[in-house]
Amino acid sequence: MYNSRAQTLFLLLLLHSVLLAPLVSAQGSKWSTLSGNPPKVIANGGFSGLFPSSTSYAYNLALQVSVPDVVLWCDVQLTKDGAGICAPDLLLSNSSDIADIFKKRNKAYLVNGVPTKGWFSVDFTLKELSTIALTQGVYSRTNKFDGNGFLILTVQDVASTFKPPGFWLNVQHDQFFTQQNLSMRSFVISVSKSVIVNYISSPEVAFLKSITARFNPKTTKLVFRFLGQDETEPSTNQTYGSLLKNLTFVKTFASGIMVPKSYIWPVDANNYLLPYMSVVLDAHKEGLEVFASDFSNDVPFSFNYSYDPVTEFLNYVDNGIFSVDGVLTDFPITPSEAIDCFAHLDQNASAQAKALVISKYGASGDYPGCTDLAYKKAIDDQVDILDCPVQLAKDGTPFCLSSINLIDSTTVAQSIFSNLTRSIPAIKSGSGIFTFSLTWSQIQSLTPSIANPYAGFRLFRNPKYKSAGRYLTLADFLTLSKKASSLTGVLISIENAAYLAGEQGLDVIQAVKNALSKAGYDNQVALRVMIQSTNSSVLQQFKDKTNYELVYKVDENIRDAANSAVGDIKKFAHAVVVSKSSVFPENNAFLTGVTDTVSKLKSFKLPVYVETFSNEFVSQAWDFFSDATVEINSYVTGASVDGVITDYPKTAARYKRNLCLLGKNTPPYMFAVQAGSLMQVITPDYMPPAEAPFPVLNESDVVEPPMPPVSPTPTAPSSSPGGVNTTIAPTSRNGQSKIASCFFLPYLAMLLSALFLV
Repeated sequence: MYNSRAQTLFLLLLLHSVLLAPLVSAQGSKWSTLSGNPPKVIANGGFSGLFPSSTSYAYNLALQVSVPDVVLWCDVQLTKDGAGICAPDLLLSNSSDIADIFKKRNKAYLVNGVPTKGWFSVDFTLKELSTIALTQGVYSRTNKFDGNGFLILTVQDVASTFKPPGFWLNVQHDQFFTQQNLSMRSFVISVSKSVIVNYISSPEVAFLKSITARFNPKTTKLVFRFLGQDETEPSTNQTYGSLLKNLTFVKTFASGIMVPKSYIWPVDANNYLLPYMSVVLDAHKEGLEVFASDFSNDVPFSFNYSYDPVTEFLNYVDNGIFSVDGVLTDFPITPSEAIDCFAHLDQNASAQAKALVISKYGASGDYPGCTDLAYKKAIDDQVDILDCPVQLAKDGTPFCLSSINLIDSTTVAQSIFSNLTRSIPAIKSGSGIFTFSLTWSQIQSLTPSIANPYAGFRLFRNPKYKSAGRYLTLADFLTLSKKASSLTGVLISIENAAYLAGEQGLDVIQAVKNALSKAGYDNQVALRVMIQSTNSSVLQQFKDKTNYELVYKVDENIRDAANSAVGDIKKFAHAVVVSKSSVFPENNAFLTGVTDTVSKLKSFKLPVYVETFSNEFVSQAWDFFSDATVEINSYVTGASVDGVITDYPKTAARYKRNLCLLGKNTPPYMFAVQAGSLMQVITPDYMPPAEAPFPVLNESDVVEPPMPPVSPTPTAPSSSPGGVNTTIAPTSRNGQSKIASCFFLPYLAMLLSALFLV
């Protein structure tokens, strides 16, 4: 039944064509597993986080991007004529087009006492099922690969075609099949004579007890799978929670147990970790291996992990107390990285990648941006460059805040200052309450508010600390940075300088110069000083500071830059910041290729820093497998960027130290993805509409008039109907007054389309 159509092409496109030498684990430390060996990576239906589960593409991708001894998982269902197929659900309609092919063949059965209606494998022969196609059964994942006509695979198909290093058969519903006069016991015993089966699991005690005498545990391990603690095991009529207390009994018919990850690290009602449970230690005492299930990169997990799936896996395999013996995951690339590249990684390990890790408002994914807590967390996370976007208060005090609009990062709209709302198109569209309308002491009285850029996906950041921390003056920020011995530099960002000078009589450029000079940054070499702006006229004002690195930020998505434009940038800047999409453009959250942006800028000896890298899986293209580490690696090793700007510096800083960057034999889970490869395995009927390419950066986009002089007094705003004040109208994007832009808005629109409209 296996159809290899387009498989070879797909694999060549997806990965760089590299001949791999045999891989050896990058670390040699002893594991706290029962055997002392590294934990097993078990690919649930293959790489089911991307491709439909149990399909040829899913199984093949799992083999290509995982540890060498990856185990392929097959949920076994029996057909009417007794064939064993791999399908993720008892109801075939949940993961195939069977309802369209056999419209009137649905039936109702009791499944563990629950009336269930749908299309079941027991009502179809293997020949009949050869006419249906497997599809994506998780509706939050892309369905763009459903047009490939993935055929259902038998257990024998998977074993003979893929020859997996490890093969795991899961029998979830033996009792149901028995009621339909089909014997799962006979099937697994028979198939094991022609297929090497390394693991057989089931949540039914009676089934495992019925086969325990027929399998040698040195060849095939039997694993008792625990379901919810309050659910009842059908053959003993005991809850799984009660069976967990009697592992001595479990040992009589199994050599291991599989438990949901919450059995090991439970979470409270607010999704924060509780103390670990003793299940792994208890099971190991009984001589039972422990496998943890329910791992998926694209489902929210505990806030303690900061949306980083590698961090979650490390908590199960490298916590200094215990290690599970294996993990069941829809995204096998991620535990492969965790186990082979990051486990047992010394906190002070040397960096293996040269790219700078630059914070975005500190660790603003964990705490409100630009607060003392966000900055201290970024330092603890070993960020290289700590950033401060400088704003000015009404009294001229320079301080760090992500936006000139206080509404973006504080609760000012709910404060006594809510009547200060104004509309200033020269700064941003819509209304706001701006920093220059309040004194520093008034701003200090405001409550910080954590940014939630993906709230539309119900993904929120660290709600327990959503209002924690205090804001810092630029002077306080510089003092904090000087005391942090791990930092290599600071980045000071300046925007809206022309408006502040001409309309508010505030000189942000001189304020920054004075603060740096007073803090002793003019006469030291220990810390790099980087000045960033989207305005060339601002950077021109720092040309006399020869020890400063001037960074020009391109505030639009581009696909290339004209030589004349880059030559002009070279006159006033030492480096450039561009968006992620300016390197790897996307369509419907699929990478479409790679632009010439980085290569052009680097050909002029301009380092390229890219923003913004976030851990939330919806911020990443499908090509990056919902894994921030894969994304960072692809930009650093694939696009050769010189720095990543991130609101989760821990993830990027850990990436730089990973053990898999050592040596010559880079493992496949540390390959850069090949941009555009996934698009090429989408069939025409599922292909998203083509989008217009981004523009080329021209010299006219870069050249600006000089900074205006600082006005002696603020310009009084004119009143508009409703009490809302307005000032200068916006000018063109290469002028001084600009509408604040955010390249994530169209990006989020694409993601919304990919997730909910496909």
